[in-house]
Amino acid sequence: MTTEIAVVVYEGFDELDAVGPYEVFSTAADRGCDLDVSLRSLDAAEFVTASHGLRIEVDGRLADSDPDLVVVPGGGWNDRADASAWAEAQKGDLPRALADLHERGVELAAVCTGGMLLAEAGVLDGRPAVTHASARDDLEATDAEVVDARVVDDGDVLTAGGVTSGLDLALHLVGRLCGEEVAESVATTIEYEPQGKIHRGGGER
Repeated sequence: MTTEIAVVVYEGFDELDAVGPYEVFSTAADRGCDLDVSLRSLDAAEFVTASHGLRIEVDGRLADSDPDLVVVPGGGWNDRADASAWAEAQKGDLPRALADLHERGVELAAVCTGGMLLAEAGVLDGRPAVTHASARDDLEATDAEVVDARVVDDGDVLTAGGVTSGLDLALHLVGRLCGEEVAESVATTIEYEPQGKIHRGGGER
């Protein structure tokens, strides 16, 4: 059965947080991994502008997809910009959607300060998690258990540190979904050597 992965994007998301994992998953699919990855937004916007000005076309609304896994990028959290992860947390629509998806059994994975959106959704309460170092104090102010790791795998909820750690998160997920041989092949193709520690919790899977 094909694993459906949705990377949810919003105004002000960080480019690499989303595009890095997207490329890893797409390359894994090219290697025979039975998964499909798409870029989704909450609303019906055809295009979304990222934090550094990249304008991307989305594949459709998150609500119109049926994902097994949703990847949440960060972006602009510490700037408190009108278009940023922080702004999405203030509006609340995305955290509510993530909480609903998690309640329905969808796995969630966050890159960088996308983890703050998972915290806002309440899905990190009492669970190990990590985010970008610059937002660590904010994460510690939530009910999450902040750990020292590059990637945290707590079963149905995963988080990763800053920006490039999204590659490690995605490669780890490819290893889970399709085996380490495929993950190693993808890493070789994109010429990336996985870094840092993976903290494994005891959450549901």
